Amino acid sequence: MSKGQRARAPRGPLVLSSVSAAQAHALSTRQSGHTLGFVPTMGALHDGHLALLREARQRADTVVVSIFVNPLQFDSDADLDAYPETLEQDVEHCRRAGVDVVFAPARAQIYPAGFQTQVCAGTLARPFEGRSRPGHFDGMLTVVLKLFQIVQPHFAVFGEKDYQQLLLVRRMVQDFHLPIEIVPMPVIRETDGLALSSRNQRLTKTARKAGLALSGALIATQDRVAAGETSVKRLLDEAKAALARTKGLDLDYCAIVDPRSLERVFSVRGPARMLLAGQVGGKDKVRLIDNGPLFPPVPL
Repeated sequence: MSKGQRARAPRGPLVLSSVSAAQAHALSTRQSGHTLGFVPTMGALHDGHLALLREARQRADTVVVSIFVNPLQFDSDADLDAYPETLEQDVEHCRRAGVDVVFAPARAQIYPAGFQTQVCAGTLARPFEGRSRPGHFDGMLTVVLKLFQIVQPHFAVFGEKDYQQLLLVRRMVQDFHLPIEIVPMPVIRETDGLALSSRNQRLTKTARKAGLALSGALIATQDRVAAGETSVKRLLDEAKAALARTKGLDLDYCAIVDPRSLERVFSVRGPARMLLAGQVGGKDKVRLIDNGPLFPPVPL
């Protein structure tokens, strides 16, 4: 039987809640010579996550999914409290995707009493999401490093929707000499073009319409580049003007950058990527992000 296609119990994945049990599983899997694939999540799984699970299933003998809502990467207690927790439904999604193990620890397992050591993200974390959400990437990298140490995967799958996050995880793996391959997956979108996100569940019909302006601006920019436009200034002027006309959207940033360094570029004559973020909705704002390659795509 080929790798990633071994028989699995029909009852679904093994659900582990303790660090010691997850580490014991990792040791046993590696000693058996099996390839261990990992997909870290915060739960509230949607089709974007499922694409990551399917990719891991194709590549690995054993697939582990973590479900942990990480408090260190939230800007406020209100945002943390609003994040949906749907463990039973998530486990069922994992069963259907052929996941072998779900690691769903309590907060005290990941951050026990006395915990104080954290990862400090570097200069790659400062612009864009890092500027808008101070400390977010420190918290994200801290929990990802802890999960890597617990699960001990051969590879981990991350979506390009959180593009800056993907680059930072890859940077951390290189900087700390971690023997883990980071596998990127393209942005998955809903039928109307909105980038899939767990936050989409909180959108009203009006807020969703405003949020679609982000993907609309991205697609329009991709079309302009395909038609021969290379001036980043003209491209951004057009995109920002369209976004400014969108009622109910508070634009955070709209930029065209080098896809590896996130440094701003001035002409789309080589690899480039557009990054966008904004808040939509009335009293209860929902923050949305989007991104996509311009020309030409560059492998990560």
